[in-house]
Amino acid sequence: MMKSLKTFTPLAWRNLWRNARRTSITLIVVSVGLWSVLFFNSFMNAWVQSSKDAALDLLLGSGQIHAVGYMDDPNIEALMPPPSAALTAALDDTRITDWTTRIALPGVVVSEYKTLPVTVMGVNPEAEARISSLPGKLVEGRYLDDTDDDGVVLGLHMVERLKTGIGRRVILMSQGIDGAMAERSFDVVGVFDADQATEDFFAFTGLKASQAFLGLDDQIAEIVVVLPDEADVDAEFTRLREAAPDLDARTWKELNLFLASTDSFMGAFIYIWLGVVFSLMAIGIVNTQLMAVFERTQEFGLLRALGMKPRLVLLLVTLESAMLIGAGVLIGAAISALTIWSLQGGIDLSAYALAVEMAQGGNIIYMEYDPGSFVLFSVLIWILGIGVALWPARRASKASPVEAMRYAS
Repeated sequence: MMKSLKTFTPLAWRNLWRNARRTSITLIVVSVGLWSVLFFNSFMNAWVQSSKDAALDLLLGSGQIHAVGYMDDPNIEALMPPPSAALTAALDDTRITDWTTRIALPGVVVSEYKTLPVTVMGVNPEAEARISSLPGKLVEGRYLDDTDDDGVVLGLHMVERLKTGIGRRVILMSQGIDGAMAERSFDVVGVFDADQATEDFFAFTGLKASQAFLGLDDQIAEIVVVLPDEADVDAEFTRLREAAPDLDARTWKELNLFLASTDSFMGAFIYIWLGVVFSLMAIGIVNTQLMAVFERTQEFGLLRALGMKPRLVLLLVTLESAMLIGAGVLIGAAISALTIWSLQGGIDLSAYALAVEMAQGGNIIYMEYDPGSFVLFSVLIWILGIGVALWPARRASKASPVEAMRYAS
């Protein structure tokens, strides 16, 4: 077999260029097909990562801990005390990047012109600056100074709807610890620009200021946990659940099912796209290879008449297909690498900010090389391409000397 390969390899390569136009068309089909698979795989992965980073960095974190029942009905009776010593030790573990506590309760915000629903968020500004991107999204005014800061930071769209602004006062209302309606006026000290859902439904004030406003002692609504990017989120939250078995600890996948579903779907989507692209490629490969076989019926018949065994004819045509598809794969991989390299600075989608916001994506998509995907999809297309080319090769191996004589005459 090795001797046959050594003999037929240069012959197969020369045969490919006997019809340079057909060979070039096949190379284009294979290389463009592989380019589309590799490029869209990198783009989709970057898109999902951008969407995930945008959501996790804003308010979600890698996961959160609440009192049991809070997620079903977030009210003042479903709050919890500060983390216990065991939970604090688990949270301070070096495997966790950072964490903080918050108040998050439903309420309303009232201006001189309008009343709107809102989630009252009491936060620790120092910790939020470390774990959340929201403090960096201010477009006017300032962020909160400390946990006692009784100013309020509102979203840009909410400010427009309330017809209020920096330095003006609004009233926050929510259920107090005594069951009665608690209300207090707050100065608007900052305006942030995020996605519209966050702008419309959150009002931020100091943690202690919100506790005083609601008549609370040190109760909190949630603990937000941030893990390193490479951390096993499920494993870490299993450890946190063991440290606080009476609390409800959930990962970001459990808190944001849409984002988790998108993350899973995109992993499967690229294989769907691979199937579509390869189906189109297979049609082109089979057509061109069959045409080549029909045009060379006389040649294959003469080879058979000269004593070449069918398996050697099959080997020759298969080698031609393998080399042709392999060359297309190499070209496609090189073009894909060049395309991704040229976009290393990021793809700016800010011109489509509204559409990107609706899809919960980031404004800039940073594409990265994924060597594993390059190897996997390149090898898959090469093997599958050879597979579909076996049909024309099999037809060539069945060429008979009689047919060759008929063509010659």
